Parts: sequence; structure tokens; C-alpha cells
Amino acid sequence: MRFWVGVTDKAWFEFLRAQRPDEANFWQPSGKHVANFLSPGVPFLFKLHAPDNFIVGGGYFLRFSALPARLAWEAFGEKNGVSDYNTLRKRVLKYRPDVRGDPQIGCNLLNSPFFFRREDWIPAPPTWAANIVRGRTFDTADADGAALWDSVLARVGAPRDGAELSESGRFGADYLARARLGQGGFRVLVTEAYSRRCAVSRERVLPVLEAAHIKPYADEGPHLVSNGLLLRSDLHRLFDDGYLTVTPELRVEVSRRLREEFENGREYYRYHGEPLANPPSSPSERPAVEFLRWHNEARFQG
Repeated sequence: MRFWVGVTDKAWFEFLRAQRPDEANFWQPSGKHVANFLSPGVPFLFKLHAPDNFIVGGGYFLRFSALPARLAWEAFGEKNGVSDYNTLRKRVLKYRPDVRGDPQIGCNLLNSPFFFRREDWIPAPPTWAANIVRGRTFDTADADGAALWDSVLARVGAPRDGAELSESGRFGADYLARARLGQGGFRVLVTEAYSRRCAVSRERVLPVLEAAHIKPYADEGPHLVSNGLLLRSDLHRLFDDGYLTVTPELRVEVSRRLREEFENGREYYRYHGEPLANPPSSPSERPAVEFLRWHNEARFQG
């Protein structure tokens, strides 16, 4: 099994260790992917900068996404390892002082992060080179990778989402189907599933797009991509209020009550009866029939 060890600063680690969050954003100042082999469920460990040459925790990779820092803040908040957006931006500018406005950062979304106590920190393997800045890949087929992974297993046990910490653990789409995602992970995964375009209007201005739960989390709707739609903010509001829905056949319906109550709605009725304009390309990421039926029956004001 291959896994990644990423280098991070102690302030990020200590901030999150105090919170014990259900998810974390291991962000980097640039938008370049650190390791193309990473797929959902692959372990992603944390190593502190020198002189603290220790592996101090980790999590389970969900997805990489290059995002504006403000959107990353709105999705993850303090799970970015900082107390506010301005602090996040200042941290980015420390590495990229020439950036103006809202910087784009690379976001490695991690599920079920874990943080070791100081006495449980693992010394970096002897093969760790001093010039490594971002991180490196290890493999349990190699002696140093196997020893490091055994040390992690001895400290962690089973993660909170119930996934198995073993080489036989399942990765990829299967991991996403069973992992308990956090709100931030849900938002970003839905955004990427719809290729950053509104499912109904195909709008692609990212700041106005929102990940909508089909069955709300408050009504025991899960944080699953199949329970999500990426919608323009006004369409999201209409969807949540029951003035708009999507049928199990992936067709848009707009309630007659929109016209009755507001004497308007021409902008929205043009979508009525139309197929979903921008469904996810992957069948496993498309809206699940069970959640669409729930919205049709329990929320839509037909």
C-alpha cells in the first residue's frame, strides 16, 4: 500500500490537535497537486518541519481541489488550522507575497484526522532526506514504509468512520460511499462532482454556487455526494423552500406557487420540465432516487 507523508508547520498541527475535528483541510500555498496517486481513503500522514522531524498524525485523503482561499474558509472554517480568514490569507502571503486579492490554494481534503500526543510522535524514517519540502510517498512493500505504517497502526487503531486500517482496506469511490464526510468535504466533493457548474443553470461563477443537500442534514440526510446538488444561490434557496425540485428522472420542476405568491418567476419557469442541465458524469455521484423522492414528496410545493 502506498501512502503520503506531507510536511506541515507546527502551528497548523497544534491548532487542530486542540479541536479534534472530524475533517481537516491540509492546504498548501500553491494549487499544484502533491501526489497524483492519491485516491479516496489513502492514508495521508503529517510530518512537522525541521527541527521537529517527527510524524505527528494523519488522516484519510478525500480529494485535492484548488480553491480560492475564501471558499476554503467558508467550507472548512477553523478546520483549515487557523482561527479566521485573514489569518489564512496572511499565512498564504508568507509564501506568496506577490499575490493580490483572494489567493488560490491547494486543498487536500482529509477525513477522520488523528493527532498523536507528544510522547507518541514517530521519528522520521532514516531515508527521509533533509531537502524534502512538501512530502514524499512511502510503500508498505518497502522496509521503511512498512515500519512507519506499523508504528501508525500501533497508535491509531480503527478510525472514526469505520474504515479498516489495513492494506486490504478499500479505496476510491467505495471509500466515499461508506465514509462519514464532514460538511466541508461534502461541499467540495459536490462542487467537483458537478465540474464547478450549477446543475440547473450551468452557471460557473464559483462564488455564487452552493452545495445543496437534497434531504437536509437536519432531517437525517447524509453528507454524501449522491445527496447533493450544486446550485446557484437563488436556485438553492428555492430548492430548500420547496419551490423547485428535481424528479427521479432528473427533470426540473418549478412550483406553480412561485407565480401565485410572488406574481413573477419567469426566470425560473424556463427550467420547468427540462432535464438537469449539468448532471455529474459519474453515475455514482448522481443524485440518488431515494433522496429525490424524499424531496418531491416532503418538501416540494407542487
